[in-house]
Amino acid sequence: MASSHSSSPVPQSSSSDAFFKKEMDTTKRIRPVQSLPDVCPKEPPGDPSNLCDSPSIVVDQHRRTIYHSKVNLPAALNDPRLAKRESDFFTKTWGVDFVDTEVMPSFYLPQITKEDFALYQQEIAPREKVHERCKNIFTPKDNFDRTLLHTHDKSRTDLDQVPKIFMKPDFALEDSLTFNTVLPWSHFSTAGGKGNRDAASSKLLQEKLSHYLDIVEVNIAHQISLRSEAFFHAMTSQHELQDYLSKTSQAVKLLREKISKIDKVMCEGSLRVLRLSLTRNNCIKAYNKLKLMATVHQTQPTVQLLLSTSEFVGALDLIATTQEVLQQELQGIHSFRHLGSQLCELEKLIDKMMIAEFSTYARNDLNRPLEDDCQILEEERLISLVFGLLKQRKLNFYEIYGDEMIITAKNIIKQCVVNTVSQIEEIDTEVVVKLADQMRMMNFPQWFDLLENIFSKFTIFLKRIKATLNTIRSVVFLVLDKNQKNRDLEDTLQKNSAKDSVVDTEVAYLTHEGMFISDAFSEGDLPPVAADTTSQRNTSPNSEPCSSDSVSEPECTTDSSSSKEQTSSSVTPGGVEMMIGDDMKLTDLELVRLANNIQELLYSASDICHDRSVKFLMARAKDGFLEKLNSTEFVALSRLMEGFILDTEQICGRKSMSLRGALQSQANRFVNRFHEERKTKLSLLLDNERWKQAEVPAEFQDLVDSVSDGRISLPEKKSAATEERKPTEFLIVEGQKYATVGTVLLLIRIILEYCQCVDNIPSITTDILTRLSDLLKYFNSRSCQLVLGAGALQVVGLKTITTKNLALSSRCLQLIVHYIPIIRAHFEARLQPKQFSMLRHFDHITKDYHDHIAEISTKLVAIMDSLFDKLLSKYEVKAPVPSACFRNICKQMAKMHEAIYDLLPEEQTKMLFLRINASYKLHLKRQLAHLNVVNDGGPLNGLVTSDVAFYTGNLQALKGLNNLDLNMAEIWEQKR
Repeated sequence: MASSHSSSPVPQSSSSDAFFKKEMDTTKRIRPVQSLPDVCPKEPPGDPSNLCDSPSIVVDQHRRTIYHSKVNLPAALNDPRLAKRESDFFTKTWGVDFVDTEVMPSFYLPQITKEDFALYQQEIAPREKVHERCKNIFTPKDNFDRTLLHTHDKSRTDLDQVPKIFMKPDFALEDSLTFNTVLPWSHFSTAGGKGNRDAASSKLLQEKLSHYLDIVEVNIAHQISLRSEAFFHAMTSQHELQDYLSKTSQAVKLLREKISKIDKVMCEGSLRVLRLSLTRNNCIKAYNKLKLMATVHQTQPTVQLLLSTSEFVGALDLIATTQEVLQQELQGIHSFRHLGSQLCELEKLIDKMMIAEFSTYARNDLNRPLEDDCQILEEERLISLVFGLLKQRKLNFYEIYGDEMIITAKNIIKQCVVNTVSQIEEIDTEVVVKLADQMRMMNFPQWFDLLENIFSKFTIFLKRIKATLNTIRSVVFLVLDKNQKNRDLEDTLQKNSAKDSVVDTEVAYLTHEGMFISDAFSEGDLPPVAADTTSQRNTSPNSEPCSSDSVSEPECTTDSSSSKEQTSSSVTPGGVEMMIGDDMKLTDLELVRLANNIQELLYSASDICHDRSVKFLMARAKDGFLEKLNSTEFVALSRLMEGFILDTEQICGRKSMSLRGALQSQANRFVNRFHEERKTKLSLLLDNERWKQAEVPAEFQDLVDSVSDGRISLPEKKSAATEERKPTEFLIVEGQKYATVGTVLLLIRIILEYCQCVDNIPSITTDILTRLSDLLKYFNSRSCQLVLGAGALQVVGLKTITTKNLALSSRCLQLIVHYIPIIRAHFEARLQPKQFSMLRHFDHITKDYHDHIAEISTKLVAIMDSLFDKLLSKYEVKAPVPSACFRNICKQMAKMHEAIYDLLPEEQTKMLFLRINASYKLHLKRQLAHLNVVNDGGPLNGLVTSDVAFYTGNLQALKGLNNLDLNMAEIWEQKR
């Protein structure tokens, strides 16, 4: 039966069937299979010894195999979870939630077109023609089909007689409803007289069921008879199929044996070498990872060890390196899942420790004994702390140092006061508890020594602060310089990359695990910078073997130290060598601002010392102590404060105004008191002055001589030789004699005290100039009131103001006027150019004094004028000659000359008598005109001429007036 059918599924090579007569050229028909590339390759599981049963790596490494399949087709087509077969079989495996989306065409599969099926169509066309020809050979089966259809309709009619309940798929007699439907209980009831009828019904039911069974059996038999030929054919085909399968199994077994032998001979050794190389590289990687993990595991103990020695920078670098390794090389390690957060907490702890350590350092540095030593305390420790704080961006650490400076400045003053008070026996510390009260009990020398000690301590204090802050600023500038060098290096790299752009176009780079490897050039052919970069990349922590074949570099290890930032060595001004890392992510603006803040901190230190000194001065000045100082004491205090101010300016490089302002305030108070004392003294002297010529002590003459030498200074203490010298009658000034009163001598000394005060306290120059101007004006106005205004008559009790008093006052004023230009030059040398306008006060004073002197001269002339008017108004031209009037006039002139000649210079005396003579001639001319006496040579004219000759002779006989041109011809009326 099997041989009668030539449609066997397995073709026989020796068969003469027309379907298989054409031999197919396998070399033409079989095309190489283009498999998909391995997008997610996996290493085959199992024991390496079973590698021969798996796809060959040599043959199948570039071909898609069944091992690349993710879902088999039967599982996709048969989904027991669905009630019906869906049109899209993908939903059967991936569920009803599968969304059919457009699949992107694969880059690895070729695009199939109609041209690709041209060869197949050419091959199948002859076979299709044979198939069509065979269809026409067989006879039609219309009669058979018609009979079969009639039989089928009859069977369908018989089956319709069978109730549908028997055809249900869930038919089961165990179900009570089904059972009651098939076998009603009424047919089995035995009650009453209906037994015969029930028995008939049961028999009828049994026959009906038997009839149903016969119909079903007949139909089954009919169906079997219809399909008997196909059944026997299937059985025969099954035996043939089993034969073919047996032969195929033998062929496959033989093929596998051959493949196994080939695998053992040609592939197993090579694959084993590759496998062992890969295993070795994996072991090396695993070993390096474990070693790196062991190193990371020791991070916390190492950090604790570094912190115990205050190596904060090293600890922070280690933490940063460890975190970088955890993020890059050990990411996903379960045992280290908490290490990152622990290191972060440890880093925060280090921040707090560094702040506390810097605070302790600042306290120790500022509170050590203030000796004449400005060495930096533990410079290496300071530099390490500053680097650590900069690394952690704690840029406000200098504020801690500033707070400590304030506290230390307070303690310095307190300690100095305590030490000084403890050495003074007069102060009972048990009775007077407060330090301020104890300080106020000191006298000036004790308090002055205390202030000097405080200033010296503050000077050393500022020098130490400057040295420390300079070290901190040098560290900041080192980091700033490092940033600048990094930018220069980046610019150089960019320039080199621009120059090498032509080379870069010819170099192919393969990207593998973060490295760039040139296929066209060796490392020696690359530019120096590029070679440097390549070497750094090759030693990077992520570098691994390029592939499983790279057995030539089995020692590719992961060095944790290579992940550290690059560092450069720098030397601080103190000679300490430090390593500056590239991980200080501070901008130039932040660093420059920090350096400026540190410099401002030095200025603040100077301000703090000045502020504390001002408070110390104000505490002592509460009871008016400073205002009670004499000139010598205040000058000493001023010089001490000026010296301290200059020292602080030299140390810190900026002026601090608080102490200078306090000194200026105290100086102003001192000037006010100084001026009021001397003005009061001058007022008392003037009120008691009797305007008589005073003797000049030798010390005043020496004082005047020193001023004549060009310097204005107070004389030294009296020596024995000076005390033995007798007073002189006149004061000799540059060869001129000055007759003065005692008040003027003391006024000259007071003026020199003002000038000396300016030299001692330059800051009060303008105030002293104003006060001195006021003093000179006061003397001028007061002396005018007393002499010209005759105020001395009431104040002193003089009987009258004589010509001698007037001449002496004039000469005293002339002496002061002589010194005004010298005083002006003294102040001009000490004023700023913008203050020269204040010198106009001396010009006004000089004018006032000259006016005053002129008024005195006018007063003297007026005295004689009134005398002439009184005497000449009674003059009569008659004998005897000389007349009594002229004798009286000559007598008064002689008295006048006697009164003023020794007081006024000869030239002034001549000028005064010329003015008096002019007044005399005016009055005589008026009287002669009144008497009608003319120059006619008559007797009356002769008498007048004789009197005038007597007057002229007497006047010219006076000392110093012999050459005086009297011009007496003016007494006569000129004839017209």
